[in-house]
Amino acid sequence: MTTEMFDPTVQAAGTEATAPVSRKRTSKWTLYSRRFMRNRAAVVGVVVLILLIIFAIVGPLIAPYSHTHLDFLALRKAPSADHWFGTNGSGNDNFAQVAVGLQRSIMIAVLVAVGTTVLSAIVGATAAYFGGFYERATLVVIHFMMVIPNFLILAMISNDVGGNWLIISLVMIFIVGWFMPARIIWTLSLSIREREFIHAARYAGLSGWRIVLRHMLPNIGSLLVINFTLGIVAAVLTETGLSFLGFGVKLPDVSLGALIGYGASTITSAPWLFYYPAAVLTLLTVSMALIADGLRDALDPTSAAGGRA
Repeated sequence: MTTEMFDPTVQAAGTEATAPVSRKRTSKWTLYSRRFMRNRAAVVGVVVLILLIIFAIVGPLIAPYSHTHLDFLALRKAPSADHWFGTNGSGNDNFAQVAVGLQRSIMIAVLVAVGTTVLSAIVGATAAYFGGFYERATLVVIHFMMVIPNFLILAMISNDVGGNWLIISLVMIFIVGWFMPARIIWTLSLSIREREFIHAARYAGLSGWRIVLRHMLPNIGSLLVINFTLGIVAAVLTETGLSFLGFGVKLPDVSLGALIGYGASTITSAPWLFYYPAAVLTLLTVSMALIADGLRDALDPTSAAGGRA
């Protein structure tokens, strides 16, 4: 029988080889960004949106004419070297008008999306947390707003204000856009208010508003991000519908909806007045829809579309 000799160097080497390797912890936002970047359609949406924003900012600066300039020697002319997107019946440069119209539509969409997201989050979360009479009154208002013809009310109000885009945006926030997201946030907040950390914050003596703002809303942040991106699409389409029917933004201001409404009446004689703003509007809405879909997959841990983080 042979006896193996004890070799301390072998044991030390084996111990060193099997020692655990410390790894740097990856933040959740890094995981979200990795999952989002794996969605090729969402990345394409981001690229298209960035190009549209650049066009909205730089387009009016590089346009050969301003969007209010009247060229009486080029009335409803096809695209040319002087007027890249052609002109309308008044001699306005269509390239400059499309760029300014995109700029105005983006401003309206972002303002409405931010306003509706903040308002719906506060209303929905506070209704779920405080409950009682406040919750019942909030739900009555939400359900009432869901059944009345909001588009007609919005059309009448916007027509009375003369097409002022800022007032139209505020009306879209407080009449049209907030109640449906608030209903969804209220439903989700009902389960959050029963969790242990909410009870702990209440026992610690924190006020109700502080609990809502510091503990409840951050836990539905992914839903708020998705609501914001989808709110941009909804605001653009709502403004486009209003302007197309003549109730939205009016001259001398322009928007994509107003340009499409004007171009629809001349689509056979001057198709460039319709196709250019319609193409830009399509790119804007499709890019935002792709981004919203990518954010949903990236923020949802149960979704397989974003790949494994």
